[in-house]
Amino acid sequence: MAEPIAQLIAPLQQIVGTHAVLYAHEDMTPYESDGLSAYRRTPGVVVLPQTEAEVIAILKLCHAARVPVIARGAGTGLSGGALPSPDAVLLGLAKFNRILAVDALARTARVQPGVRNLAISEAAAPHGLYYAPDPSSQIACSIGGNVAENSGGVHCLKYGLTVHNVLRLRAITIDGEVLDIGSAALDSAGYDLLALLHGSEGMLAVITEVTVKLLPKPERAQVVLAAFDNVERAGATVGALIAGGLLPSGLEMMDNPAIVAAEAFIHAGYPTDAAAILLVEVDGTHEEVSNDVRRIHDILSLSGATEIRTAATDAERLKLWAGRKNAFPAVGRISPDYYCMDGTIPRRALPAVLHGIGQLSEHYGLRVANVFHAGDGNLHPLILYDANIPGELEKTEAFGAKILELCVAAGGSITGEHGVGIEKIDQMCVQFKSPELALFHAVKAVFDPHGLLNPGKAVPTLHRCAELGAMHVHHGHLPHPELPRF
Repeated sequence: MAEPIAQLIAPLQQIVGTHAVLYAHEDMTPYESDGLSAYRRTPGVVVLPQTEAEVIAILKLCHAARVPVIARGAGTGLSGGALPSPDAVLLGLAKFNRILAVDALARTARVQPGVRNLAISEAAAPHGLYYAPDPSSQIACSIGGNVAENSGGVHCLKYGLTVHNVLRLRAITIDGEVLDIGSAALDSAGYDLLALLHGSEGMLAVITEVTVKLLPKPERAQVVLAAFDNVERAGATVGALIAGGLLPSGLEMMDNPAIVAAEAFIHAGYPTDAAAILLVEVDGTHEEVSNDVRRIHDILSLSGATEIRTAATDAERLKLWAGRKNAFPAVGRISPDYYCMDGTIPRRALPAVLHGIGQLSEHYGLRVANVFHAGDGNLHPLILYDANIPGELEKTEAFGAKILELCVAAGGSITGEHGVGIEKIDQMCVQFKSPELALFHAVKAVFDPHGLLNPGKAVPTLHRCAELGAMHVHHGHLPHPELPRF
C-alpha cells in the first residue's frame, strides 16, 4: 500500500467507521474493474460512505493530502470510467440508494445516486408515471452513473438522454463545497452547468442527489418488427422512417449474429434467417398509435422488408424488447469474450458505416454482432474474440479503434452513451484538436485544480496526443495505453 494511502486509513475509519473502509486485498477485489473487465487494478483503499456529510469529509481529507479520488456507482460502466488506481481512494456510493421523494403533481422524483434506474419507474408506477431513459442495464445501473455517462437507452430517440430528463443535481467538489445545480424550473440563469456535469465521468464533482423528470405512461405502446435480407437496406430504412415524419419512441436494429444469439437466449420470436431486423415502437393515444403503425407498415413495405409483424398484445411487445435488451448477455453465450463498442454517426451514414464494419471484420478475422440504437445513430458493435489466445485482445482493440475512427470520419462521435473512460481516451485525439482539448482541461481545472477527481480518464493530455500523432506517422496506428489486463 502506498504511504499516502496508508496514512489515510485511520482518518477514513473515523469518518465512516472501520466496517466501511476496505483495504485487505480480498475485500477490494470486487472493485478491480467496472463492466470493461479486460482492464483491472486494485484500489489503494475502498471507502463506503452513506451520508453526504461523510462524502464531504472524505473529499476534504483527500484534497488536503492531495490523494486522488475515484467515485464508483454500480460498476456497470463499459469504458473503464470507474477503473481504480493503487494510489487513489475508491469512493463507493452504493449505499446512497434511497428514493427521497416522488412528487406526482410536479412529476418529479428526488433520488440518491445509488438508486437503480429501473427502481425510479417502479416507485413512480402507482402514480401512473415513469422515468423515460432506459439503458439496457437498467435493472442494475445507478442514476448517478447514468448522469456521469449521460446514458441513453432504447427510447432516447423520442424522450432524450439522461441530460434531457434531469432537473437538478446536488454535487460535492473535491474541496468539499456543496453545489446545487439546476432547479425545478424549466430553465436557470447563467451557464448551463447542469448539462456540463452530464457526461463529465466523475471528473468535476461527486453527485449526491438527482432530481429527475417523470412522464405519464402513454395510453398505448406498440412495436413493429421488420426483417430484411440485407443489412445495408435495413440501415437505409431507418432514415426512411424518420424522413416519413415519424418519431418512434424506440427504433432499434440488430444484425443476424445478434438476432440468432438473442433468440437462443430469450426466445423472443425473432426470424433467425433475417440479415437484420428493426424494432420500431410508437406510443401515445390509441388513435395516434394506430395511425403511426399504418404509416410504419407502408414505409417498411416500400423499403423492401421481407417480413413485417406487429405485436398484438403488451406481453408480445415486451417479449420483443426483451430480446433486444438482453442482446449483450446473449452474445456472451456464443463467444468466450466480446468487446462492446460505442460510437455515434449521422443516420444517413448508417448503410456506409455498416458496410465499413463488415470490411473491418474480414480484415481482422473477427466476428461482429451489431446492435444499434439506430434511430439516433448510436452503434454498439460487439467484437467477438477469445482472450485466451495470445494477441487476440490487442487485435480486438485495434479493430475497435478503427470502428471509432470510422464513426468520426462519417461525421459522428467516438461515444454515444458509454463515455470515454480509459477505453477511448486515445481516440479523443482523433476527434478533437489541441485547442479543444486545452479547453476541456481548463474546465476541469476550474472544478478540480489539482486534478484529483478520476485522473487519467476521458480527456488525454496534449503531450499524449502529440506522442500518438508521432507514432501514427511512423507506424500507421494509434496504440492503446499500457494498463494491467486480466
